[in-house]
Amino acid sequence: MAQGIQQYRLPDAGEGLTEAEIVRWAVQPGDEVTINQTLLEVETAKAVVELPSPYAGTVSELLVAEGTTVPVGTPIITIAGGDAAGTESGADAGAAGSATGGDGGEGAKAEPVLVGYGVKEAPSRRRRRSRPDATAAPSGTQNGRTEAPPTAPTRAPAPPAPPAPPAPPAPPAPPAPARTIRALAKPPVRKLAKDLGVDLGSVDPTGPDGVVTRDDVRRAAEAPVAATSARDGEERVPVRGVRKHTAAAMVSSAFTAPHVTEFLQIDATETVRAAKRLRKRPEFDDIKVSPLLLVAKALMVAARRYPELNSSWDGDAGEIVLKRYVNLGIAAATPRGLLIPTIHDAHAMALPDLAKALQESTETARAGTATPAQLSGSTITITNVGVFGVDAGTPILNPGEAAILAIGQIRDMPWVHRDELAIRKVTTLALSFDHRIIDGEVGSKALRDIGEMLEDPLTALAWS
Repeated sequence: MAQGIQQYRLPDAGEGLTEAEIVRWAVQPGDEVTINQTLLEVETAKAVVELPSPYAGTVSELLVAEGTTVPVGTPIITIAGGDAAGTESGADAGAAGSATGGDGGEGAKAEPVLVGYGVKEAPSRRRRRSRPDATAAPSGTQNGRTEAPPTAPTRAPAPPAPPAPPAPPAPPAPPAPARTIRALAKPPVRKLAKDLGVDLGSVDPTGPDGVVTRDDVRRAAEAPVAATSARDGEERVPVRGVRKHTAAAMVSSAFTAPHVTEFLQIDATETVRAAKRLRKRPEFDDIKVSPLLLVAKALMVAARRYPELNSSWDGDAGEIVLKRYVNLGIAAATPRGLLIPTIHDAHAMALPDLAKALQESTETARAGTATPAQLSGSTITITNVGVFGVDAGTPILNPGEAAILAIGQIRDMPWVHRDELAIRKVTTLALSFDHRIIDGEVGSKALRDIGEMLEDPLTALAWS
């Protein structure tokens, strides 16, 4: 690569992942960029992450198109001129760039380190140069010295050859492939198109200077969709990003940990009333309070009473790891797939802080703004299938965890209360657990205690 051309490779976003999808380029060829300016957004198995530029200069070329999934270490953009982060200016910066991704140099250097991102060493080897054709140039170079071409021996001129018949006309060269033109649209419009599954390149823009607007995207989404496969009525959706990671994790969990699921139907009337009373307290101003808050509290109390719930299986060491802290995962359905935003050290939070954390974690996950750290590290998980109008289910363990609690919809049902038939708020709890760690007795007692705390929230206070 020529001096002064910096080649940026896709970094590991600090999660130990091997690939990422290019979601959106924030720059185009010819743009001037500065160090730490956002170059692009990538979607990993955990989150959408912005990648900052380690270089300053002019964008030469985008090497990977939007929507493409590439392995970590793949060159994705080249930047001409300017300095690299952490290097000296001028010749030193140019040399660093040449060593990073270009020709020459005995060893390639690692790319500048970005905060929160790992780097991979470029291979330390010299690119082989092709041997010059002796007829292509009158002279060549070797080891820095100019050599004259060998002198041909003098020979008598040959008699003129008869004129050759005219050659047939050469077939026309195939046209060069047209360069993909990136549709002009603002980031919110791009996100809307992604959420609706609309290809911006197929949208007719009506905005000024050919900019795609929200209305353009909505019209395209509502238009009849052509078949995307050989057979009418079929559509193929690429499995990548979060969905690809979730599918692999669920298959691994289902066929690694022996699952057991138990169900318990309870009268949650007092939990519903307690949530309404909490909403009126000043400590919960501007905080969404729902029965899920009390479910989370009951689960953490049960995890302290039965430590096996909040543990993991270390097969290599032949040990069960009991965790005295609770990183509470909340399964959240998002446009990108199932995510598990995590409330770290939830066991140490006061109830108002826990309520606020529950609200913020699910909101950031659905908005696609949660960081990888906010989407990892959970030790036990809750999934609220009731929000979809479902009574119960058999949840699959989040990989690495020993238990997951599902809560179904809370609805009015006839129930025997104080020896009389009454209409009460009834729900079904489902607890799945790893039978290598939790036997039937512990799992049953834990589920029973959670139900008791939700039937009478004062019980959770007494056991805390």
